[in-house]
Amino acid sequence: MNNLNNFFVTHRKPISLVMFVILLAGGFSYSQLKTSLFPEITFPKIKIIADAGLQPINKMMVTVTKPLENAVKQVPDLSYVRSTTSRGSCEISAFMNWDANIDLSQQRIESKIAQIKNDLPPETNVTVEKMNPSILPVSGYTLESHDLSPIELKQLATYTVKPFLSQVDGVSEIRVIGGKTKEYWLILNRQKMSALGLTPDMITNTLLQTAFIKSNGYLSDYKMLYLTVTDASVNSSEQLRDLVISNNRKRVVQVKDVATVQINPGVEYTKINANGHEGVLIAVIKQPNSNLVDVSAAMSAKVAELRKILPKGVSIKPYYVQADFVNESVKSVSDSLWIGLALAIIVAIIFLRSFKASATILITIPITLGLTMVVLYAGGYTFNIMTLGAIAAAIGLIIDDAIVVVEQIHRTHEEHPEEPTLTLLEKAVNYLFPAMVGSSVSTVVIFIPFLLMTGVAGAYFKVMTDTMIITLVCSFFVTWIGLPVIYLLLTKNGEASNIPKKEDAYGVKRQSWVSFFILRPAVSMALIVLLILVIVLVPPRLQTGFLPDMDEGSIVLDYTSPPGTSLEETDHMLRQIEKVIIREPDVEAYSRRTGTQMGFFITEPNTGDYLIQLKKSHAKTSEEVISDLRTHIEETQPALRVDFGQVIGDMLGDLMTSTQPIEIKIFGNDQARLHQLSKQVAGVVTEVKGTADVFDGIVIAGPAADILPDYARLAQYNLTPAALQVQVQSALEGNLVGNLFEKEQLSPIRMVYPDSRVQDVAGIKRLTIFLPDGRLIPITQLAKVELRQGNAEVERENLQAMGVVSARLDNGDLGSVIRAIKQGIAEKVNLPPGYHVEYGGAYAEQQQSFKELLMILVTASLLVFGVILFLFKQFRIALLILVVAVLGIGGSLLALFVTGTPLNVGSYTGLIMIVGIIGENAIFTFWQFRESAKTSPVDDAIIYSISTRLRPKLMTALGAITALMPLALGIGAGAQLHQPLAITVIGGFIAALPLLLIVLPSMMRVFYRNHQFQIQPVKDEHTK
Repeated sequence: MNNLNNFFVTHRKPISLVMFVILLAGGFSYSQLKTSLFPEITFPKIKIIADAGLQPINKMMVTVTKPLENAVKQVPDLSYVRSTTSRGSCEISAFMNWDANIDLSQQRIESKIAQIKNDLPPETNVTVEKMNPSILPVSGYTLESHDLSPIELKQLATYTVKPFLSQVDGVSEIRVIGGKTKEYWLILNRQKMSALGLTPDMITNTLLQTAFIKSNGYLSDYKMLYLTVTDASVNSSEQLRDLVISNNRKRVVQVKDVATVQINPGVEYTKINANGHEGVLIAVIKQPNSNLVDVSAAMSAKVAELRKILPKGVSIKPYYVQADFVNESVKSVSDSLWIGLALAIIVAIIFLRSFKASATILITIPITLGLTMVVLYAGGYTFNIMTLGAIAAAIGLIIDDAIVVVEQIHRTHEEHPEEPTLTLLEKAVNYLFPAMVGSSVSTVVIFIPFLLMTGVAGAYFKVMTDTMIITLVCSFFVTWIGLPVIYLLLTKNGEASNIPKKEDAYGVKRQSWVSFFILRPAVSMALIVLLILVIVLVPPRLQTGFLPDMDEGSIVLDYTSPPGTSLEETDHMLRQIEKVIIREPDVEAYSRRTGTQMGFFITEPNTGDYLIQLKKSHAKTSEEVISDLRTHIEETQPALRVDFGQVIGDMLGDLMTSTQPIEIKIFGNDQARLHQLSKQVAGVVTEVKGTADVFDGIVIAGPAADILPDYARLAQYNLTPAALQVQVQSALEGNLVGNLFEKEQLSPIRMVYPDSRVQDVAGIKRLTIFLPDGRLIPITQLAKVELRQGNAEVERENLQAMGVVSARLDNGDLGSVIRAIKQGIAEKVNLPPGYHVEYGGAYAEQQQSFKELLMILVTASLLVFGVILFLFKQFRIALLILVVAVLGIGGSLLALFVTGTPLNVGSYTGLIMIVGIIGENAIFTFWQFRESAKTSPVDDAIIYSISTRLRPKLMTALGAITALMPLALGIGAGAQLHQPLAITVIGGFIAALPLLLIVLPSMMRVFYRNHQFQIQPVKDEHTK
């Protein structure tokens, strides 16, 4: 370091050029960084959905669910498996370890399923999907028309809108939801068929042997090669009517002789509604690595072009655009960052009262941020609220680095105003460099243990801490290489300070109050005891949560009507709900899906969801709107079960274990007993204050009408059970018997009986069945028709049956509510032998995260201790600084308690940060004390060290507090996510001032009162 001055002078121009390039590169990187709400993270969850027609639940469990579960359990890196079995389908979630290769795990699961495919029922269709944010829509549009039919509207969406919007770069899929599929129906005249001796099988065979296109091979003829094709496709309704069914040499029977051909909407048990009108929803799915904001902007421009070519009377409007929330969130964090930066610089200007010193800080910080942008871009990071929040939270530390060096240079100027800047610069940099290295390392090492954190919190907050490490390392290099050069550039050669010379700088800087406190260690002991009491007594009284909450301005309302409710009756009930939604003044738009949902789920016709978009300037918070809607819906539609959430929160819940923060799992063997216990637990949860949307987890499938064949009678009439089933289906849903090709479109052909859409139970009992010779016989002679109630869905985890009770929070915190629930269950629910209760959902994630964060806090504290021990090589000072740093947590906890902020992953991260921050500041104080004690008595050295460090400490604390204040106020959705962390750090900084200015010097006097430091002769200032 002796030649550092020469280095800065000789390399001034190259370093200046490098800093200029960093600014340009930082601006370029800023413009190129992809923008998203959260970091691109692969969640370790793979979902398997198996559809096996409409098999009863008990048969589904034996023939589909259990074989699939056993296959999935054999896959390496599996954490646990969870399944839901319902009528005709099952949903299995495989949760892998966080360090597993999710793509390889999906391939292994698909391979295991392929091995048992032949053991599953023949009609079983299995779908395997990785669960990540990219499978969910990032924007949605409604396609509406008062003139077009549902069939025409869906065709327009499928064949015009979908291809047009798919041209946008970064789009993975355009999903068309709603409308009606065009189908050609063959409505059979059973009396005519019977008279002619025809059966439905004959018509089916005719279509199967007619509607095809096949190649016959190549034909070579005089230098030309022809492909010969037999085109027996049906291309129009006229061709379909003219198909020949039979020719007995007496009469040719065509389709039109025994059936009517009609164009009808397909048989679908879904209903789509947009802002009160029947419509089609267009959902946009982006590619995993594409830029959300760019895709959204390009999509908006493309939709504007699309409007010009749509038919008259057709409109397309957005009902959800995630990028709006992302832009607002990113903007709120960015605004907090820049406002905080400006306030911190104002603090520096006020304290330094020097244009040159303030300008140096003002120039240094953009260069630090520019270098940070370059590293983030090179490292493949995205611009999201975690990386932005990390930079905003680190602004105080960046300013701290710059303030420490500039203040040291400035103070050296004050003490030696007659010396040129070049000499003073060398003196200041040489003096502080070892302490600055130690302090920077002590701040960086506290983030290293975050590698130990797992789960979704670990995935997200690891990105945040990595960004902080990058920012602090960049700050260190810019401060110690760039800042002196910037200071030199702002100084004329040979310039002497214009600060008036002090006759006795040492005497002027002496603070008498320091002597008062160091001579009265009882005051420090009282502060220590007070902070220890805070650390012991406050945490149990804090509210607790998992991830910080955000007000997204968009609401998801899941609903379920009573089991067996028809689609029409469910729609009637929902129309009443929509009147409630429309009356809410903060609602801008909504869309509704019935019989289907936004995610990847099993969905019955009596279930669905709403996506409600609030106005950008909504007066009420999303939670307040939810509370109002919940109250009115429960009053007007008590039969409807509803569950409210916010879009991003629900998305994260879907990607984890549960969308509800409260989840109570009751494990046992008997399904009936589990249902009974689930109802008891749900009753307990309902009575707990702070809960809402309580659900006992019992999902009953609708009632069933069983057709039980009489095998002997069927054999007597030469019929098979399969032939009987086909005819019953023709009387109800109809059978798909082929396809009709027209205008590059493929339309299904469905064979049905007359009045199939208005059939009832009594009509089934009156149904007549075709015999092989064409005669008709009542179904009651061939089978029994019995009605039975629907069965409940079966939930399992790791192959064990369970009941799941879930709930959401309503003006309550997670920790307090769970404690009350545990107490209520212990007092009111008597669990039989072999049954036990586990708590899942956000609570399980919270407990796991808190255990890991406690371990991280201890590890980070030990690392800070190690850095200090390595720097000063003394156990007592390392231990003293560690104790002082840990006591700073008391200020953070008190700030959380006073502001009513819950202790969650964000605020816990702030607790860990404050240990490193206080340790960093304490290093400078002891460094100053040790250097002064070599030539002065201990008491004088302590007073001098505190006096000289007073201004930088106040500047650092006030600068950091003002920089974090915009985040602490939580203005904007993105800032809300980091509000707990900001409040925690501000509380720690406030506690740090008495700890560093009173407790630390008092304890240093106690520890070093009789210590003899090595006395060194005073060196010449120019050779020091």
